[in-house]
Amino acid sequence: MTNGNNSNVEKILFDITPKIQELADLCEKNNEIDKELFTKYEVKRGLRDLNGKGVLAGLTNISDVCATKMVDGKEVPCAGNLYYRGYNIKDIVKGFLEANHYGFEETAYLLLFGDLPNPKELSEFHETLVERRTLPPNFVRDVIMKAPSSDMMNSLSRSILNLYSYDSKADDTSIPNVLRQCMNLISQFPMLMVYGYHAYNYRLGEDLYIYAPSPELSTAENILMMLREDRKYTELEAKILDMALVLHMDHGGGNNSTFTTHVVTSSGTDTYSTMAAAMASLKGPKHGGANIKVTQMITEMKEVVKDWEDDDEVRNYLEGLLDKKYFDKKGLIYGMGHAIYSVSDPRADIFKKFVKQLAHEKGYDKEYALYEKVEHLAPEVISQKRKMYKGVNANVDFYSGLVYGMLGIPQKLYTPIFAAARVVGWSAHRLEELKNVDKIIRPAYKPLAPYREYIKMEDR
Repeated sequence: MTNGNNSNVEKILFDITPKIQELADLCEKNNEIDKELFTKYEVKRGLRDLNGKGVLAGLTNISDVCATKMVDGKEVPCAGNLYYRGYNIKDIVKGFLEANHYGFEETAYLLLFGDLPNPKELSEFHETLVERRTLPPNFVRDVIMKAPSSDMMNSLSRSILNLYSYDSKADDTSIPNVLRQCMNLISQFPMLMVYGYHAYNYRLGEDLYIYAPSPELSTAENILMMLREDRKYTELEAKILDMALVLHMDHGGGNNSTFTTHVVTSSGTDTYSTMAAAMASLKGPKHGGANIKVTQMITEMKEVVKDWEDDDEVRNYLEGLLDKKYFDKKGLIYGMGHAIYSVSDPRADIFKKFVKQLAHEKGYDKEYALYEKVEHLAPEVISQKRKMYKGVNANVDFYSGLVYGMLGIPQKLYTPIFAAARVVGWSAHRLEELKNVDKIIRPAYKPLAPYREYIKMEDR
């Protein structure tokens, strides 16, 4: 095929031609539903009511997202709390920090098996993960290095689906086999994402370095070691990344990617397909991709706002965001607000204490002060511009992008790191769904289109 033909094929496949635009306009016209009908038929859009309370779709022992309390018989908003297997995330983080050890492995054990591990159990679990920090022979060459993607979430998903081909028991959904598969993926995720990133950069002409994970290191340490050419990192960097992994590990059964895990698991499909579906959900900018949006938004803000310390200038920019004048013109202030939390996000509260310390050590004091100012002003601006059904506060994504940036982690890996943590939660929820529910999840949709008589071609 000649270059001219190649160019023509690319134009057909990847350009929005006038005909595609014409069909898209028709598609939009005939897919639009009057928003008032959602209220008329009491449809819970997003499976949430107007107060943000989710429709009850299942039961779980794994984690609890708490944002309200009962006062005089009434449910009122309160400071948010997150519980893993009944343990407050604040106590979990405090516990492993005071004990001066990394928390990822301990918290993963808790979510998977229901109890905090004793020293022997933790050591044996860590050894089990370590022995699984490997990939099938030639997997890096045959899968990861072939047609590397510029999007690391897509690269990860492709690798996960390819692992199916190497598993002789890929379709076995018994609990022992699914646990084996899940523990493999928990151990392999850091390699899959870091190697995928290096493979893409190699195609761009950069040097290729693929480091094997070290059995002596924690998950967070290995991520930093494999990512950096010199393999070096500080203890503070590793501990903050480890904390980020713990905070992102699970967030109730109703968040979009975990609910996806339940839905897909209920169909009886395999573990690799289930995890790839969860990855597709997490990739979205309204879910796991939100921290990248925050970072990009702040980058533009720093260019538009001349004096970062001026409240009025910052407020004007935030108002411009809501008025669709700035950034992606979607009318959103990314990192602000949450589906459940209305007073505070406990993960953001924990993160913030250490973000300030890292910012000072890395020389990011001015940037951190800007983030704080946005966190303070945004709820006020949103309440003035939008009809509010509940409070607005900074969520964990608001600060996580800043943290990853200070750690020197490339933006392409922000969401994959989220996935490397959340795969533990997905695994726990998949196992719980398989154990307790043997019914496919199928909610109802009300049809609105009137019935019509078929019209023969010659009469149209």
